[in-house]
Amino acid sequence: MKPTPVAILVRVSTDEQDNTRQIEELEAVAAENGWEVVEVVRENGVSGEARVRPGLVRILALAESGAIRKVLVHEITRLSRHPAVLHGAVERCNEARVSIYWHSQRTETLLPDGERNPAAGMMLAILGEIGRTEREFLRRRIKSGMEAARRAGRKLGRPKGSGLDDAALLEKHADVVRHLRAGQSIRNTAKLTGKAKGTVETVKAALSRATEGKAPNRAG
Repeated sequence: MKPTPVAILVRVSTDEQDNTRQIEELEAVAAENGWEVVEVVRENGVSGEARVRPGLVRILALAESGAIRKVLVHEITRLSRHPAVLHGAVERCNEARVSIYWHSQRTETLLPDGERNPAAGMMLAILGEIGRTEREFLRRRIKSGMEAARRAGRKLGRPKGSGLDDAALLEKHADVVRHLRAGQSIRNTAKLTGKAKGTVETVKAALSRATEGKAPNRAG
């Protein structure tokens, strides 16, 4: 029997981050299950909020052409953080009878017989609602913190080494915020999200400022 052809999709938000670990872990999953990795699609420096992404376009083309039977991602947000884009991509893969395996939950969107996995569907719905609620809550906390900093006469700026202010940084890395608020360490958060430790540290500092009403330190 021919091995099941699969594609790996990895994405990191900046060119400085490394996706090697994501690839190695997913290749190990493929090897354990007897799947054949026919292509590794890398996206560097691309936000998961973007609606148009070359890597996702490539994955969907492979799925709909019949070249692959599974897509392997480290987290489901590697497909997209934008709810409409994510659910659209999952639906297109389901229609093509291509299952999406996401490693953080050790689950697939399709069952072995090709039918939709109800558990995965519920998880996607819950994750989508959690993400929406977290974004709304985070925006309120950031706005409150920034207003408190302004009232205290603190000058607001950008975190050292970042092209984004705190609000934009926290929204961009909502997955990091979620794990940090759940009590995960910087190291574990970096592993769970596939992001660099330095990025997680920067996000943690921004989160602390936003929730405590402190202004970013200015780099000298």
